[in-house]
Amino acid sequence: MSSVVGYIGKNYSWDFVVDALARLEYRGYDAAGFACLDVANKHLLYAKAVGPLQNLIDKVADKIIDGHVGIGHTRWATHGASTEVNAHPQFDEHKRLAVVHNGIIENHHSLRAQLKREGHEFISQTDTEVLAHYLEFALGTTQNEKISDLIVSVVERLQGAYAFIALLQERPDLLIAVRKGSSLCIGIGEDEFFVASDPIAFAGRTEKMIFMPDESFALILPDEVFLYDFEGNRLMFSVESVDVAWEEKGHDFESDMLKEIYEQKQALNATASFYKQLHQRDGLWRSLNYDRNKVKQLKHINLFACGTSWHAARIGKFFFELIAQTHADVSLASELRYMPFFPQENSLYVALSQSGETADTLEALRMINGMKLPTAVITNVAASIMVREAQGFLLLKAGPERSVCSTKAFTSEIGLLYLLAHFIALEKGLIDQAQLDKAYRNLFIAAQALESTLERYRNDLMLSLAPKYAKYEKFLFIGRHIMYPLALESALKLKEISYLFAQCSPAGELKHGALAMIDENVPVIIYSHLDPLIYKKLVANAQEIKARNGHLIIFGFNGQEELKEMADCFFAVPQVDPLLGPLAMSGLMQSFVYYIAKELGRPVDRPRNVAKTITVE
Repeated sequence: MSSVVGYIGKNYSWDFVVDALARLEYRGYDAAGFACLDVANKHLLYAKAVGPLQNLIDKVADKIIDGHVGIGHTRWATHGASTEVNAHPQFDEHKRLAVVHNGIIENHHSLRAQLKREGHEFISQTDTEVLAHYLEFALGTTQNEKISDLIVSVVERLQGAYAFIALLQERPDLLIAVRKGSSLCIGIGEDEFFVASDPIAFAGRTEKMIFMPDESFALILPDEVFLYDFEGNRLMFSVESVDVAWEEKGHDFESDMLKEIYEQKQALNATASFYKQLHQRDGLWRSLNYDRNKVKQLKHINLFACGTSWHAARIGKFFFELIAQTHADVSLASELRYMPFFPQENSLYVALSQSGETADTLEALRMINGMKLPTAVITNVAASIMVREAQGFLLLKAGPERSVCSTKAFTSEIGLLYLLAHFIALEKGLIDQAQLDKAYRNLFIAAQALESTLERYRNDLMLSLAPKYAKYEKFLFIGRHIMYPLALESALKLKEISYLFAQCSPAGELKHGALAMIDENVPVIIYSHLDPLIYKKLVANAQEIKARNGHLIIFGFNGQEELKEMADCFFAVPQVDPLLGPLAMSGLMQSFVYYIAKELGRPVDRPRNVAKTITVE
């Protein structure tokens, strides 16, 4: 989940490396580092700092180090604490070789033991230092071999998923880039090359890119790139033109997360408008790469994802089963590869990932691709690995999401899954065009409900409710039916940005243990439902909680007076299509946890210990 960046060319490297790292810092902000080769004497220079990238910038402000070859890194710690010693770049013993690395070298323990027997001494706890020392070891034992043969001998010994960039003091004209599993791409400028984990790093500098194939490495000279597979065979490559947009930060909101909460109506409307036009042009099934004639025989939708996208998928399950009458399974991608897998005929396997890079989801996708089953991905990033590896894709229209905590991508996933269920239902003859048109309207209405509640409760949340509830240390979230996944997402959001303990339980399971948690010190947050039968069950749950002196915070709908009377705090949301209840309530839920986190002084855009893109399993 770290980011790696490299530069070689006619210009100095610092400006590009720091600018790229700033764009990629969502991948990790435990530490940052930079290394280059001095222009005058070609000696290796470096600087490292714990914490966000700005700490590194401040550290070298009075003494800039720079060169025509440079590498940089922002770290999400996997091996060793967040210290300057463990920060990247990591080096060989004599600091003549520097490496920045994303991923995990799974056999670093055995490699470390081997190198120690050879006399190597280590100063960090990282697997990356082992990689640097192993490169040094290989260099020392293969003096007469080509660099490409050296890299082959190294990658033969490495286990895991990784991407790394290395520079050598003895080869100031060379940058080495290696990819296995983790993403790595090369940008082509005029007499210069850029390397990065994500093409967003190249925005404004070049649209010409090489997406390195899996299990490949590149030897990058100032004027040429040589690409090889892991057996040392030269690879031909195509240069793609990718228009990657990057908006410089600048808005009137106090944080990116708050801005993105308020962009949800726009994102949902953009999603609905785009897919309405795509469907009318018969482009939907081409984008999915799924034969339209097969949709009538589609019997199973298999969704897999992690984190917030998994919660969206669980909501989507209700759409496919209730609207399209198609059985839907939802799997945690982090567990899918380790469970018995039973391929199904007439199925579609859909990965959900905001970034399109989530490691567990990507590996599950590769497993299913290997079985020659139809796959697709729903993602917010057009240039992501999953878009290139899945057989089909549907892109969210949420726009860039900078806050680590996902908001508008989550609701956009819900909106797109709702529409996809209707598109399938139309092909199966279960609904007609008029009902599809009504679905578009329902989505617009739900988006409006989401936005209106943000405005209605903003002052109450900021001035009274957040200060009140920030004093509690534990929360219990409950919901039923399609609202239970929203309760799961809410508990995750509160934990993620406020660091408060939050537990979630299906409302019907309270009597099976969770009621033991109830007292006046543990607020219970209930997400109501518009179905009359389910609503009655929730009223009964609320009565059980109040009978035990529980404190009730209820997200309900207009007209639900029984719940309102029992609530210590009641949020009223306009009534919408019952299946879109989670979407209508999402913005208010996000604002609730946001203002609690702000009251506690948390860094909401970059909470501790997490990252936006999860690129390690």
